[in-house]
Amino acid sequence: MLNILVTGSSGYIGSSFISKFGANFNISTFSLLHQSLDQFSFDDVDVILHCAALVHQRKKHSYQHYYKINTQYTLDLARKAKENGVKHFIFISTLSVYSPDLKKIDEDSPCIPQTSYGKSKYEAENQLNALNDDNFMISIIRPAMVYGKGALGNIQHLIKLVKTLRIIPLGKIQNKRSFIYIDNLCYLLNEIIKQNKEGIFLACDDDLISSSELLQLIANGLDRKIYLIKIPLINSLLKYTVPSIYKKIYCDLEVSNIKTKKTLSLKLPFKIRDGIKRMMYTKNITKNENTV
Repeated sequence: MLNILVTGSSGYIGSSFISKFGANFNISTFSLLHQSLDQFSFDDVDVILHCAALVHQRKKHSYQHYYKINTQYTLDLARKAKENGVKHFIFISTLSVYSPDLKKIDEDSPCIPQTSYGKSKYEAENQLNALNDDNFMISIIRPAMVYGKGALGNIQHLIKLVKTLRIIPLGKIQNKRSFIYIDNLCYLLNEIIKQNKEGIFLACDDDLISSSELLQLIANGLDRKIYLIKIPLINSLLKYTVPSIYKKIYCDLEVSNIKTKKTLSLKLPFKIRDGIKRMMYTKNITKNENTV
């Protein structure tokens, strides 16, 4: 049985992976904030699943702060792991390494991060890849927006919107967006560990969904009647006043997982509409975002 060290184990991805696949491995955890690398023993650790990160937050942080946690801490951990004979390092990265103007993404899309978060993650990716060799394998995971029971972030904002309003002016939106159900993401991570695979992997559900359909499925799960109407003024208002929100609601973001699935001979267990139903029909357990 493999020995796996999980960082960010109190965060959403880390805690979900331990809950779903922890019985398959000998799991230990590590906090970069509360434990010192010099005091930690990597004896018998085969794989590190590095979920810990400073993610997008309402409070503004400098690039230096993002770099310290997302880049420098990551590299310190990886170098220490390599020195102590760990064979496999799995890094949870982000789609923010790509340009926010892209509407379709695959592994060959240019990485032009625009945010401090994205830049810090991409710098970590580059420096981790420099450590990759026959004795120390690097796997980089770039997930689409993660959803599932207990997920925070944008998905919770949508749930709150449906709970608050009966009439929502976001009807007839025909965009196409990729997401990743937490159970699909954990399944993918488990396969990467089992198959001992290195490289860059894009994590997303197989199918796409529009913003309007997503809102309706959330409402169905809450057993709540809503009315989705189209108001062109709302579209224009968001486009020119809050363009970042406009892009998430109205624009396409299609992520291709074709190469990832081929590399892993992977068949994801859940379709997106099934994942959303499972999220809404299961009692939510609130977790923090990835933590250090």
